[in-house]
Amino acid sequence: MASPALKDAVGGLDRDGFVALLSKLIGESARLQNDPPVHRPEEDLVAQHVVDALRPVSTETGGGPLVVRKVSYAEGRSNVIVEYPGTVPGRIVSFVGMHMDVVPVKPPLKHSVIGVFIANEENSSVTGIGVDGLVKDGLLDMLKTGPLFWIDTADKQPCIGTGGMIPWHLKATGKLFHSGLAHKAINSMEMNMEALKEIQKRFYTDFPPHEQEKVYKFATPSTMKPTKWSYPGGGLNQIPGECTISGDIRLTPFYSTSHVVEKLKEYVEDINERLETTLDTRGPVSKYVLPDENLRGRLEISFDGDVMNGVACNLKSRGFKALCKATEEIVGHVEPYSITGSLPLIRELQDEGFDVQTAGYGLLKTYHAKNEYCLFSDMAQGFQVFASIISQLEEEV
Repeated sequence: MASPALKDAVGGLDRDGFVALLSKLIGESARLQNDPPVHRPEEDLVAQHVVDALRPVSTETGGGPLVVRKVSYAEGRSNVIVEYPGTVPGRIVSFVGMHMDVVPVKPPLKHSVIGVFIANEENSSVTGIGVDGLVKDGLLDMLKTGPLFWIDTADKQPCIGTGGMIPWHLKATGKLFHSGLAHKAINSMEMNMEALKEIQKRFYTDFPPHEQEKVYKFATPSTMKPTKWSYPGGGLNQIPGECTISGDIRLTPFYSTSHVVEKLKEYVEDINERLETTLDTRGPVSKYVLPDENLRGRLEISFDGDVMNGVACNLKSRGFKALCKATEEIVGHVEPYSITGSLPLIRELQDEGFDVQTAGYGLLKTYHAKNEYCLFSDMAQGFQVFASIISQLEEEV
């Protein structure tokens, strides 16, 4: 249990102050959309609201205990690091990636408690201005001495595993021709569909369900599936000469994304070399090679630059044990889970030596919904979970 002294000093989450801050943040939503080049967010608007809310209890302006820093790597795009200094050097507990008010408290703590509000979490095509920039400049190095809680999941339970993501595009090039003379065409759509079927078959053979997925309670194994189809256009009486199927791979963290990318390239190269014998055709004149014209269909696979690796949290760490105990104490039960949804940046933090644990207090069912919302009662419980974690770590010898 969290110590009574710490609980009394911290109290609960101030509803009026928290809702007032969220109202200001929602008011900036039109300028926070992250979809470059059309929409470039201005996180500095949110950062300034956070700094203003903490101003009365900051060391710089209010005579309070909090050390507040804004760090920017691009104009209008700020990160905020908030530190409640402890009395024992090297004892750290940190909460990163969250969007949450901080309630002022003044109990003496051995641990420094650090909150990091980050820019550019929703988009990985632009780099160096969020937590990756903070890590590169060594501004988070002090967090390695204690557990780091990444606050960006949902449903009030520890999320102990996430999936990697590989966005892919499979382009087929055949020969455009009139649909009434199908024997003179190479149907790029048929070739691409058959090729994708063969690639998926090989993928699931090479990357089957992993034994660790049961340990981490993953809802699904690694998957590869199409999600988008495109072609240059044309009439219904034209057999298309090219088309592209796009999709993604969600990969459990027990497989390497770079290895999967190399295997997919191998699959496509092999299919291209053996089109006549590898792919099924569709009907008596369907074909992918026209020997009389010295034409062969061709497949190309490409990948977006924002490949992400999944993460498997350390289930033996003090951070994980403290999170589970706090969750059971405050929420009433603890049920760690894993999903093949992807979180950017946290695998890189783990690889850098941080003890990354993840949790969150929003509602998974409303993620990216038209009217995404959360419950104050869940936020209040999250606040108490944080207090319990800090209290447990304080009681360690």
